Amino acid sequence: MAGFQVRAESKYIPGSPIKARRVVNAVRGMYADEALEVLRLMPHAAARPIAKTIRSAIANAEENFGLAREDLVIAEIVVNPGPTRPWRRFGARGRFKPILKRSSHIKVVLEEVEEE
Repeated sequence: MAGFQVRAESKYIPGSPIKARRVVNAVRGMYADEALEVLRLMPHAAARPIAKTIRSAIANAEENFGLAREDLVIAEIVVNPGPTRPWRRFGARGRFKPILKRSSHIKVVLEEVEEE
């Protein structure tokens, strides 16, 4: 697979990157349309922003480069940690319970597959 590559990136998505990677690992290497169907049936909250990023990459391929949707394969899909926002909850006896609100950056690279 050494075809044309198109990418899309979503940044500052609320949610832990560890939980998002669990979803990403299920669709890595699939055809783009097949991956969208799998993500549509997944119960995980991270499936929606990942599907949105894949749809964005497909739109980039079709509009900017004129590639066929059926020939696109997910060559690379990565979830990196974004900034962590510290939050607080006050506990019993005047104690302080810190909470870390995590965010993710999702990067998708689609590749065109040549048919023999």
